[in-house]
Amino acid sequence: MEWFAEYGLFLAKGVTGVILLALLLRLISRSRQDGEGLQAGYLDVEALNDRYQAEADGLRTLVWDDAAWKAERKQRKIKAKADKSAAKAALKAAKAESAKGDASAAEADATPVASAQRARIYVLQFSGDMAASAVTHLRQEISALLAVADAGRDEVVLLLESPGGVVHGYGLAASQLARIRDAGLSLTICVDKVAASGGYMMACLANRLLAAPFAIIGSIGVVAQIPNFHRLLKKNDIDVELMTAGQYKRTLTLLGENTEAGRQKFQQDIDDTHLLFKDFVQQWRPQVDINVVATGEHWFASQALPLQLVDALQTSDDYLRQRAKDADLFALHWRQRKTLGQKLGLAAEESAERVLTRWWQRATQARWY
Repeated sequence: MEWFAEYGLFLAKGVTGVILLALLLRLISRSRQDGEGLQAGYLDVEALNDRYQAEADGLRTLVWDDAAWKAERKQRKIKAKADKSAAKAALKAAKAESAKGDASAAEADATPVASAQRARIYVLQFSGDMAASAVTHLRQEISALLAVADAGRDEVVLLLESPGGVVHGYGLAASQLARIRDAGLSLTICVDKVAASGGYMMACLANRLLAAPFAIIGSIGVVAQIPNFHRLLKKNDIDVELMTAGQYKRTLTLLGENTEAGRQKFQQDIDDTHLLFKDFVQQWRPQVDINVVATGEHWFASQALPLQLVDALQTSDDYLRQRAKDADLFALHWRQRKTLGQKLGLAAEESAERVLTRWWQRATQARWY
């Protein structure tokens, strides 16, 4: 009887485990099917004016007395009512003026609405890695704002942070910013920490380029390196066969023996890329002396200002809060939809990254103090 009891308990555990496993597999399968039916992502829009106001009001409630806070709220209501009346009057006047022209009825209805509104500023953010992978979101955000922005009134502000990376990735990112310029919109780029190499390739498209005093700017150059294990393999009697069609299909290799002709061709490719980089910077910032700044060096923004690599020294916080006084600010974020499996994988990746970061900080903290 004891054996049958133990066997029954074992069987119950086994059945329970199978049921739980089946439910988990079903959940993962359902999540994958749902993910396939969803769009690639969605646009998240935040009204920055409201955020700034809420932040300031949170502090006012603590440091102001009741009478001052009550007077402030009353003054805001009066101003909001006056602004609303002024907007209605401007809209009415613009419609009347438009009706006198020879424009069509559709144009007459569309034109005054845009002219009577406050300026809008669309705020984007680009945090660049080596592959410029943030361009996936950037292109979606730019496509969305170009559909609604008014070239004669609105502005785009890009908060840019990037040390650079691969040529084709940052070339595409720069091309996305060129779409803003081609549409006739004003583009302001703010750099608080670093815009170097490919990051500066993006930054130079700005109508106005602002940088914090100690932000790293420049590095207009090209670098490439590749390890070669040929001698190590040869020492251990290991042969590597590399078959190519085309004289320069492969110049330098990891495992094969590199030739002087291959090295020269590789260097020529780097020089050609550098020339394209210099021409691009010169096209969008003709005021710089390209022969002086295209040495691969970088500068702090306070040093880059006399070289005209930046237009002014100012943090993004100061610029945005200053513009919020006379314009409506909207932060655009393209959010990627993720399946359950992707969410679990991302959580595991973030956990591993936090562990490695803490380990690295402990190992190198002597350098920081």
